[in-house]
Amino acid sequence: MSKFNSRHVFTSESVSEGHPDKVCDQISDAILDACLAQDENSHVACETAAGPDIVVNLGEFKCKGYENVDSENIAREVVKSIGYDRPDEHFCWNTFNYITAMHGQSTDIDMGVSRGSEEAQGAGDQGMMFGYASNATPQLMPAPIVYAHRLMARITEVRKEGSIPYLRPDAKSQVSILHENGRPVRITDIVISNQTEQVPIERVRKDLEEFARAELSDSGLVDNDTRFHINPTGAFIIGGPCGDAGLTGRKIIVDTYGGVGAHGGGAFSGKDPSKVDRSAAYYARYCAKNIVASGIARKCEIQVAYAIGVAKPVSINVEFFGTGKVTEERVAELLENGDIFDFRPGKIISALGLKRPSGWSYRATTNGGHFGREGFPWERIDKAAAIKAAF
Repeated sequence: MSKFNSRHVFTSESVSEGHPDKVCDQISDAILDACLAQDENSHVACETAAGPDIVVNLGEFKCKGYENVDSENIAREVVKSIGYDRPDEHFCWNTFNYITAMHGQSTDIDMGVSRGSEEAQGAGDQGMMFGYASNATPQLMPAPIVYAHRLMARITEVRKEGSIPYLRPDAKSQVSILHENGRPVRITDIVISNQTEQVPIERVRKDLEEFARAELSDSGLVDNDTRFHINPTGAFIIGGPCGDAGLTGRKIIVDTYGGVGAHGGGAFSGKDPSKVDRSAAYYARYCAKNIVASGIARKCEIQVAYAIGVAKPVSINVEFFGTGKVTEERVAELLENGDIFDFRPGKIISALGLKRPSGWSYRATTNGGHFGREGFPWERIDKAAAIKAAF
């Protein structure tokens, strides 16, 4: 893991709410939110696909009151809120064709998950999940993904405010940061590709470079040598699901740590918390963040793995990348005994309040990354003192 200790450049990207894959993530999670509002014990795995003038929903569900979930209207409201409101762009909230092929959850899966007690609830699937934290930023996240997300969040606000009036919803950012001994020292390159109306490329490049410089000025990482690549192809008019098809779960690196650390491969959006792809990844972040906040390591990665239908993880692994003040083995033992963190799915759901979100929604997780933003229960630092005391 020498990349964390030497002089190197690391790059991460973010995408806007109007990116075709993010359109799909938002629809999937909005449908999940609606199901949980009907039945907090809903099991949902909702996939969305979008293309020119079409949205398709596929997947499984078990939800009392599902007949009250109007998935078509939910999809249209999501697309409307994003800003796709022009039929001539071939993806518009009130003109796209809608198809659903959702079906009931497999009884084979359900019998392994629905075990009655919180302690006995089995994992909704097999697989491994990762959580990561680093003291490189106040958010305890890697710096490149923090600043890439920040650019996209602000550019969405600028578009909706109308201060750059020609911007359209589809956009991507990319930030490259030089690190020395694991610390960010300067931004070397910033890439922004934003769908626009027909305007001169010179205007777009001038406006967006000024925007990015102003937005990241307080980071102290942008200097006169920072290179800007604004709409590098020279035109970005055709965008959204008309420019490229969208699918739920295709931005798993954007959703997590920007490529720093490992990823188990499972996506988040559209999945209820019985799916450990989502809930255990959230809990692993919660665990890693509290470990770093406790001061026993500057960087921490947690891997947890499950067998479908089995409550207790088959393994928990801890990696400190050479920054730990105690051994990874001792911390892994602490995690496995369940005294501070209990990785059984039912216990995760209860600890984080994942069945009945309070003050947040699953749809709210889809833009700006699932980690490093306040307001989500897995971002709390309420176990750091207990971890510190244990060692």
